[in-house]
Amino acid sequence: MPTEFVVVLLAALAGILIGGAYSAYKNSSTVAAAVLGVLALLAAGGAVAWFASS
Repeated sequence: MPTEFVVVLLAALAGILIGGAYSAYKNSSTVAAAVLGVLALLAAGGAVAWFASS
């Protein structure tokens, strides 16, 4: 699997998770928003790390 493909997938996943965190926050579900926010940060960090390692 090409490196760029994995990076784009991880970045897209991070974007979806950020959207979910924002939606959960707007619906007063702070625990879900926090969990989704942490997962989004991990996905974005993974994308950056994967890109930097290539």
